[in-house]
Amino acid sequence: MQAFIRFVGVVNAAIWLGSAVFYTLAAGPAFFSSEMLSFLPRPHAGRAAEIVLHRYYLIHQWCAAIALLHLLLEYLYTGRPVDRVNVGLLSGLFTAALVGGHWLLPHLHGLQRIRYSPAATPAQQLSAANAFGLLHGFSQVLNVLMIIAILYYLWSLSRPLNTLRFTSFGKIRS
Repeated sequence: MQAFIRFVGVVNAAIWLGSAVFYTLAAGPAFFSSEMLSFLPRPHAGRAAEIVLHRYYLIHQWCAAIALLHLLLEYLYTGRPVDRVNVGLLSGLFTAALVGGHWLLPHLHGLQRIRYSPAATPAQQLSAANAFGLLHGFSQVLNVLMIIAILYYLWSLSRPLNTLRFTSFGKIRS
């Protein structure tokens, strides 16, 4: 059972890392490629990217929740102390996914609407474009930090356990 629990944790972390890298390197940039912009105007390509980004943050939230549940199950089943670094890391990743999906993404959407609105003044459009650039840069930095954290988490899961399987030093007496 312990091997199965560990396997589920590694598969979850691998799927999580794979989806993050795929979105960052392939799916996200594809919306603004010359091929996409040749038939989909920039405001519509941006809206389509926001829809996919919403699902991207949902994947982050689900995988972080599964990883936290995995840590709890592993603790309950094995009785080993929980690695506080991983608890903090996963809590931070879950919080970042919530912030990204429920705060950052709606703000980016609102700024994108103002940026391309024909009813907005040029000053409003410029202000929205500048604010959008700052928030988009923040989201990119957050995304890279999340990928690094997920990579560390996957690495920590794939390491062999440091505890002895059948014997503890407290049971050995001279």
